[in-house]
Amino acid sequence: QVQLVESGGGLVQPGGSLRLSCAASGSIATYYMGWYRQAPGKQRELVADITISGSKNYADSVKGRFAISRDNAKNTVYLQMNRLKPGDTAVYYCNMGRFPTHWGQGTQVTVSS
Repeated sequence: QVQLVESGGGLVQPGGSLRLSCAASGSIATYYMGWYRQAPGKQRELVADITISGSKNYADSVKGRFAISRDNAKNTVYLQMNRLKPGDTAVYYCNMGRFPTHWGQGTQVTVSS
């Protein structure tokens, strides 16, 4: 039972950057991994994912600004977020597998001036 802990969120001004980390308690090497976010009053959405082989996909809203990566040796997945916008404000979660059922606390990202 791998546990995931998100970190790296915070308050940042528009145009700024943050790097989120998702630390796993066990191996992630054989799992599809994804970053999700949920803004107030909105559904949780998948913003970026990375397959076992390293293929990446992004939601249109973040394409070109966000980058997902994985370090299997460190059992960690990252989300580099650049040129942040107020619309990126949300709680960000990571998870494993294509149909996750359990969610952690996430990490709050607030983009505001």
